Amino acid sequence: MFAIIGLLTLFGCVFGGYIIAGGSMAPILKAAPVEMIIIGGAGAGALLIGNSKSTIKNMVAGIKRVFKGSRYNKEDYLSTIFLIAKILKVLKTSGGVEVETHIENPQSSAIFGEYPALLNDHTLLNYITDNMRLMVTSANNLSPYAVEEVMDSAIKTHHHNELKPVDALSSMAGALPALGIVACVLGVVKTMSYIDSPPPVLGGLVGSALVGTFLGVFLAYGVVEPLASRLKQIVEEEAEIFHVVKQLIVGTLHGHPLPLVIEAARVAISHEHQPTFSEVFDGMRGK
Repeated sequence: MFAIIGLLTLFGCVFGGYIIAGGSMAPILKAAPVEMIIIGGAGAGALLIGNSKSTIKNMVAGIKRVFKGSRYNKEDYLSTIFLIAKILKVLKTSGGVEVETHIENPQSSAIFGEYPALLNDHTLLNYITDNMRLMVTSANNLSPYAVEEVMDSAIKTHHHNELKPVDALSSMAGALPALGIVACVLGVVKTMSYIDSPPPVLGGLVGSALVGTFLGVFLAYGVVEPLASRLKQIVEEEAEIFHVVKQLIVGTLHGHPLPLVIEAARVAISHEHQPTFSEVFDGMRGK
């Protein structure tokens, strides 16, 4: 919602101010389609040259995420805490064999089935089950520090992949002003062939050429760079849920009491989505 409001404000203030100052939109509207073909086409080509198919696909999906916001909310964090706490309780009371029946086939697990949103998030689901397998298969020979290192490495790899679309957008934002200049130079080259024309004609041609520079700068710093910045914020926010899982598992391996382990996971969540102490522990009692 805020992204849409921001775009409306951006376009409204820039072009509204231009019109209020006495500017005419006619030259811009006339030149913009051709200039956008040059700038947009060159930008798209550069993206194809510099990025893999999956990165471009994820970049398009990332732009949609900017308008939708983070995929995780307070309920998702609560569900993650409750789910892992239940699995850890089963591990403590019934042993690893019972836990294996849940983590080897989460889709048919009664515990995982209580949290369908998590079941549909395959990356998070695999992160939970893979690290639970470490706890089950290694029994008492598992070093909490070694597990933490493995989990940090998995988070780092996932985070690096999630940031690739951000880097692609940032690179495009950096290139757009230069591509706008390219479009402007081509317009000037065209203008030179009309050098004998009267001033009104030359003025119109020069104005059309300058629209290219304007569009390159406007799109770079008004649209694409803010999209990249917001997408990066969302990636950072969504990484928190993986740290919640890590805190729960590593804290348990260290032998800390469950309330302390859960609280360590809760405070790892940013304030925007962080459940209160009572929401977590009252919810645990209800489970």
